[in-house]
Amino acid sequence: MTEPSPLAHLIEAGPDAVPIRTLSEAALRGWLAGQSAALRAWLEATGFTASAGSHALVPGGDGRLSLVLLGVEAGPGRDPTADLWAYGGLPASLPQGSYRLAEETSPEAAEAAALGWALGCYAFTRYKAPKRGFARLVWPAAAERARVGRLVEAICRVRDLVNTPAEDLGPAELAEAGAELGTRYGADSRILVGDALLGENYPAIHAVGRAAGTAAGNRRAPRLLDLSWGERGPEIVLVGKGVCFDTGGLDLKPSAGMLNMKKDMGGGAHAIALAGLVMDAGLPVRLRLLVPCVENAVSGNAFRPLDVLQTRKGLTVEVGNTDAEGRLILCDALAEADAGDPDLILDFATLTGAARVALGPELPALFSNDEATAEALLAHGARLGDPLWRLPLHRPYLKQLDSRVADLNNVSSGGFAGAVTAALFLERFVSPGRPWAHLDLFAWNPEDRPGRPKGGEAMGLRSSFARLEELASA
Repeated sequence: MTEPSPLAHLIEAGPDAVPIRTLSEAALRGWLAGQSAALRAWLEATGFTASAGSHALVPGGDGRLSLVLLGVEAGPGRDPTADLWAYGGLPASLPQGSYRLAEETSPEAAEAAALGWALGCYAFTRYKAPKRGFARLVWPAAAERARVGRLVEAICRVRDLVNTPAEDLGPAELAEAGAELGTRYGADSRILVGDALLGENYPAIHAVGRAAGTAAGNRRAPRLLDLSWGERGPEIVLVGKGVCFDTGGLDLKPSAGMLNMKKDMGGGAHAIALAGLVMDAGLPVRLRLLVPCVENAVSGNAFRPLDVLQTRKGLTVEVGNTDAEGRLILCDALAEADAGDPDLILDFATLTGAARVALGPELPALFSNDEATAEALLAHGARLGDPLWRLPLHRPYLKQLDSRVADLNNVSSGGFAGAVTAALFLERFVSPGRPWAHLDLFAWNPEDRPGRPKGGEAMGLRSSFARLEELASA
């Protein structure tokens, strides 16, 4: 059961396309002064105030729809017509038919309109047909179509991967999704499976995933996707947490906490999608993608509380809680990422509930040991409407990861600053001075919003791509 690509709802031309005019709340009064008394009365009667994301249908003299007014948000230093998410609500709420922008726009605003419209046409249809079709938009003239297309594909890739249940997206399927994407662009990929992880010194990945099985042909066996692409430019390594389902292990989650754990591979989905953006754009970089793919299951050989695990870096880790497994698989991948002397390591993970308590579901937590990287990501997030919020790597909290029997514990000794201590744990596996950023994200919309339906979501993806474009052009 498949739905056409969201890009199918962006069309070449529409002779009868209804114009869409954008207005901020501040601009509405001035615009109304030049309109007819009948139109002013109509908008007053319908309660249209041009609040961001609202719209009004304006009839013509023949009773047919002649104009759509769209409320957009105007912020300091921001083009109000570039309000991506204002457009996102239109395809599903306007009458089906063709529409066009009423005025010429900047390339930035044209991209926002096309991207927002396409994302508003997303539906996860693998198991259920959509309830209705979507309205269509004539491509804005100034939009760079190839760029919009690759962004739509990447965001929808994250959404599709996260929305797919674990029975159909286990470690094998997630790793293969990345490898197949690499094949499209001529990348070199390999997937280490099961006990091969021990043979090549990825012991923590193996320990977390072994309860689901380690036989080479087992779809649930732990894996590491290792992809390389590009031969010139800065070396970028992307790392993503690929826990395809998280029971919590022997420290078993309650049923309510386990219900949504198909999304615990959201970091891996982001890393794969970002790699796709880099390759599709042909950025002059040397790209490496590392995604450890596991299922944190329960069986007789599951790793246990207070076990001491070996890691690729040589540090030993005492297991304070088996439900803090994401950082254990990431530590092996980060150690390998760091070994190649890259110019930037960027990791994505649905890592801590503490980050969600602090920032909520819509705002990923950003940690970085590099000021230039952090400042650039934050600036791109603000400009693109893809926000991040920086939290500190407060190193005095490292003492909370002390262990009496190992180099460190995988969880802190107290209940405070869980997102910070998790990031500090990861930082131990990156060399001092190596530019590194860690995004602790939710990868999920808990409710429907314009252009962002309930379910899997890409967060910080466009901001991260913008940063990689900067590095590639430096």
